[in-house]
Parts: sequence; structure tokens; C-alpha cells
Amino acid sequence: MDICSRNNVTVTGRPDGPAVVLAHGFGCDQNMWRLIVPALADRYRVVLFDYVGSGGSDLSSWSEERYATLDGYAQDVVDVCDELELERAVFVGHSVSAMVGVLAAKAAPERIGALVMVAPSPCYIDDDGYRGGFTAEDIDELLASLESNYLGWSSAMAPVIMGNPERPELGQELTNSFCATDPDIARVFARTTFLSDSRQDLKDVRVPTLVLECAQDVIAPREVGAFVHAAIPSSRLVTLNATGHCPQLSAPEATGEAIQDFLESLQ
Repeated sequence: MDICSRNNVTVTGRPDGPAVVLAHGFGCDQNMWRLIVPALADRYRVVLFDYVGSGGSDLSSWSEERYATLDGYAQDVVDVCDELELERAVFVGHSVSAMVGVLAAKAAPERIGALVMVAPSPCYIDDDGYRGGFTAEDIDELLASLESNYLGWSSAMAPVIMGNPERPELGQELTNSFCATDPDIARVFARTTFLSDSRQDLKDVRVPTLVLECAQDVIAPREVGAFVHAAIPSSRLVTLNATGHCPQLSAPEATGEAIQDFLESLQ
């Protein structure tokens, strides 16, 4: 199977424009970017895809061994960029995909020329001098709950992750997205996500980088955004006046504007 079919690749926007690759996070797919695409399509070649195991990807191509580390997801990114022959593309990664982008940029520097990290977290577990937002016990309980009753976990956690309780339709959309994911695949992706520690990888980032955080985010608190910004030389930190972990859905105008401003600064 070719890569575009395997990863359900969609290419839209201006065919001769600079390439912008949009990458979704855990339990999601490329549809999470639908409110951002129109803001970019006039000037940029917009590439969307689903990680193997997510959305409309080819599930038969998934293996636990490959996707038990973030390197497996980074290889998906490199494969897509290679297939489309992208050069110095801007990689926009949401949540765990922000760190996937860091790994992909290191593996294929000719393919990725800039990073936009939307609600990133290099490590979810608190450590000495570092606040990730969760204790090790919190993560153990989260993963145990997910593995014992994935649909129940999704229904309970998705609205919390989304935030914006006054807009329940947002939480419902994330719930539906989580529930559409195969539970066995979600279990592996969750462990890969929440047990990863990419803090040391940040020092290797050598491309222009935008760190885009939300003012309130239960998954990636403000301390995390500050840490990522400090760890990446010459990165730009923008705090959106938004709540929750998915600003591309809850605050698409502000998110799109911040991304556009960054893209224009690269010209």
C-alpha cells in the first residue's frame, strides 16, 4: 500500500505554496484541523494525514512494536513528507504531535524547516524542578482506567481535556473521536503518549519554532509552555486567550491567526 493511502493523506490549498503539515494528537484525526485549514489554504499547500491506527488510516499497517514509541509516529511523518517530496515544510503538531515533530525534524531536516507546537508537553509527569501536570500515580491511574474501560474513560475524560464546559458540543466531539479509535490501538498510543519523556530532545531543535499554549489547559499547564520555550533557542511563545487542550476547535480564529503570523515571519 502506498503511503498516501496508508496515512489517509489529504492535500489542499495552493499547489505551489509553501507546505504546511498539520498533525493530530492522541485519539484524534485530521478532521480536528478543519476550522484551521481555510485560514491557510489561500497561501499554503496544506497537508493533512492520519497516523497509522487513527482516523481513515489503514489499520492493517499498524503494529504495537512500531507505535510503542514516538519514533514510530515520527517515521509516519517522514514517510508522508518523503512521499510528497516536501522540502522545508512547516510542521504543526498538536499535543503529543509537537514532540513527534521534534523527532521528525531531527530525522529528516531537509523535509521540515519549522515547527509549530500547539499545546505541547515533552513530559507529562512531574519531576524535580519540572512540572508536567501529573504525578506518576496520576498517570498510572489514568492508564489503568483507560485500559479497563476505554469507552467509559473516553466519555469521562474527553470533556475534561477539551475544557469549555459551557460549550458541551466540543467535549462531545472529542468524545466521539476518542470512541471511534480502536481500544487496543488507543491503549498503546496512550502509553506511548503519557509515559514519553522528550525533554532532552528539545535541545536538538535547530529550526524556527512557535510554542502555542492556552491560558488554561489541564493537560499542558503554563509551566510546560515556559519550559519548552526556554529549552528551544530562539523559539517564540504565544499564549492564547483560550481554555482547554484543543484550541484549534475551541478558539480557531486565534489559533489560526497565531499560526499565520508565524508563517509570515518565515518569509
